[in-house]
Amino acid sequence: MIIIGEKINGAIPSVKTAIAERDADLIRQRAAAQDQAGAHYIDCAPSTVPELEYEAMVWLIGLIQEVTEKPLCIDSPDARLLARILEEGPVKKPGMVNSVNEEGDKCEIIFPIIAGTDWNVVGLTCDKSGIPTDPEKKIDIAKSIIDKADKYGVKLENLHIDPCVMALSTMAGAMTDFERCIRGIHEYAPQVKVTGAISNISFEMPARKYVNANCMAYAIRAGLDSAIIDPCNVDMMSTIYACEALCMLDRGGRKYNRAYRQGKIGGKQ
Repeated sequence: MIIIGEKINGAIPSVKTAIAERDADLIRQRAAAQDQAGAHYIDCAPSTVPELEYEAMVWLIGLIQEVTEKPLCIDSPDARLLARILEEGPVKKPGMVNSVNEEGDKCEIIFPIIAGTDWNVVGLTCDKSGIPTDPEKKIDIAKSIIDKADKYGVKLENLHIDPCVMALSTMAGAMTDFERCIRGIHEYAPQVKVTGAISNISFEMPARKYVNANCMAYAIRAGLDSAIIDPCNVDMMSTIYACEALCMLDRGGRKYNRAYRQGKIGGKQ
């Protein structure tokens, strides 16, 4: 499981305040903690007003890179801002671009820049009509993004499709639809990865951690490759390691046992 650490995002109130007040220590601490907890990528999402987003993004990139060598996931709805970051080069090593979709020309802006490189990219299954509720429509959008990536020369193994996990509180079939998307995307292009912001499924639900952990378990069984989560959440990380062992993605539980010894999963029961 590829873990994209989600804790440096301006949508989180404490991070929003840190960005506004330029609290460098909080950002460094969150980046280092996610690195130590096992994140493979560190999300860098200012989520601020458009006129301030570029400056905030560059500031965050600099701070994160001071304390970790893990690659960054530069995250913005503005494809032109992402293109500017890619072209100007404040990121020291190839990481991940989040995201492109079929709403407009985002694929056409980002794909030529990362073609033939080691950059990964997230594709969201939405178009000019928004996020569809029908999983088959999501799979169709995914196919279009995959075909464009292939056309532009983006390595398909570096493409992560996010089927936009829906909230169980508003869609009773949110989990089964997510599983259908995971399997349908892999049927079309096995080398393409499927990702998701797991906590979306528990929006407006009580005791959210139980819904999130079980969503992750079912998704791993369906073939989920990466996830946007909090790697410092011991319950979630414990679920991931246990499910990978149970699904024979970690034969003999070697990673599980190592994670236990390192204190990355829950203590003795």
